[in-house]
Amino acid sequence: MKFKSLNAGLGALILSMLAAAPALAHHPLGGATPETFFQGFLSGIGHPMIGFDHLAFIVAVGLAAAFSARRLLTPLAFVAATVAGCLLHVAGVMLPLPELLISASVVALGAVVLSGRTMAPALQIGFFAVAGLFHGFAYGSAIVGAETTPLLAYLVSFGLTQYVIALGAMALVTAVWKAAEPKALQPRLAGAVIAGVGLTFFLENVEGMILG
Repeated sequence: MKFKSLNAGLGALILSMLAAAPALAHHPLGGATPETFFQGFLSGIGHPMIGFDHLAFIVAVGLAAAFSARRLLTPLAFVAATVAGCLLHVAGVMLPLPELLISASVVALGAVVLSGRTMAPALQIGFFAVAGLFHGFAYGSAIVGAETTPLLAYLVSFGLTQYVIALGAMALVTAVWKAAEPKALQPRLAGAVIAGVGLTFFLENVEGMILG
């Protein structure tokens, strides 16, 4: 029964992430800039889920925060930083090597979850915030040039969507897998999957830099 539950839980996690795979272009509206509140809102909901690397990191945030003393608040550091990073992009402020650092962050956080260890609260919040700036910067590409109304709708909806995904991953650990500690098998295996996703994107980015 334990193995069946493990397989079912991991299968749900992996399938939910793979559902984003066909839309790796990172543009919920096919590259078009949202022009209305509704379009901005829908774009904000879709963006965290269609970017496979972003989705993997958000899931990892929930897995890592599941054993945090302030697990409901810790993911907000990442969410708030993504909003800030998005606004930086909209304002024309450039961050160095965003895609490379985004994929590296997925590898790093997946490896932390895989290790079965927890980061100190301050370190975890700091890591989430720094990574969030780069993830949010990438989100900003979908909203550059938009008017204030769709921009605000986009920021609100992608912030809420990320938080809900993180809480869902957290619930998977505590309510479905009933893992009592970070060394439990299920979250560690999920961390391995996430680290593998990040490594794939990281190598693709390195290859693109070398060949490009």
